[in-house]
Amino acid sequence: MDSMRRDNQKFKIALTGDFRASDGGIYFDPEALESLRCLPETVVEIMDTAVGTPLTADILSSFDAVVMKRSPVKAKDLERGDLRVIHISRNGVGIEHLDIAACTRAGVMVTNTPQSVQRPMASSAMTMVLAMAHRLFEKNRAVCEGRWADRYRYQGIGLTGRVLGLIGCGNIGCDLLRLATPWGMEHLVFDPFQTVESIVSAGGKSVDLDTLLASSDFVVLCCPLTDDTHHIINSHALERMKEGSFLVNVARGPLVDETALVAAMESGRLAGAGLDVFDPEPPAPGNPLPMMGNVIATGHNLGFSDESNRLGNTYAASAVEKVARGKTPDNLVNPEVLEHPRIKKMKRTGDKQKS
Repeated sequence: MDSMRRDNQKFKIALTGDFRASDGGIYFDPEALESLRCLPETVVEIMDTAVGTPLTADILSSFDAVVMKRSPVKAKDLERGDLRVIHISRNGVGIEHLDIAACTRAGVMVTNTPQSVQRPMASSAMTMVLAMAHRLFEKNRAVCEGRWADRYRYQGIGLTGRVLGLIGCGNIGCDLLRLATPWGMEHLVFDPFQTVESIVSAGGKSVDLDTLLASSDFVVLCCPLTDDTHHIINSHALERMKEGSFLVNVARGPLVDETALVAAMESGRLAGAGLDVFDPEPPAPGNPLPMMGNVIATGHNLGFSDESNRLGNTYAASAVEKVARGKTPDNLVNPEVLEHPRIKKMKRTGDKQKS
């Protein structure tokens, strides 16, 4: 490739500490890991860094490719003259913790794995909807606490004829609409980046945000975190929501103004909330939301399953394999990087190896 191949160096791949379990074990799919280890002239190192440790300049100058989940990448760490990394493979979808523009300037390809989270996260959102509709956790607590006489105190609500509102209708949102179809709900969607036709074909009706908030019994956040979506659920939005409705956030914590949500929950305006994400994470000490009886709180892990782990690892490893062979990887987040001299040189090297 370029300077990273000088002196016959092997192609070095790092897996960050994001893939180390608390007991020190590795939860990277064995077949995906073996596929990397079997690449010719390749070394794979599994790092001991803590989850979410930034990819420092030292790391980026030591490896050709890095597979990670939550490790931030800052512009300053890409500016060293001995930069070696040419590929950052994000196992997951969200890229707000990566400086994509800086990666592009430095000639670093960034990929993610949208196929790995589509069904797990859509099912997670539907799980929240069903659990809140049936008041599952309240009924469970009553039995566990020996309050059998309270079994008719917690009446759920039927979903037929109710309104499911999605803010964001990408891969996860579209899959959620498919999963929700048997319950006979009306599906409203606010997504200014999707065409009306694509929303209709997914089974939804395109509406503006205020209409969605005022009409929906369940509001589900399926959008990415951007400057435009930060605190998209704020005090104004919560005031617009139908009284007695439910909020589900399985996307990113900063989409919701938690102070405003606490007020809406305490006032009784909302009947419940299902939150897999918080701002910050973990929740700040004293945050009342996880302790509220009508809040289902999980630790940004509801979609974490054998399925999501296997698919995420497989797609992340596949992208690295292609880069190691001098090819363009799938799910390239910054395609404009292909015009960078480092990438062009890499592809020329890959073409020579094939010939």
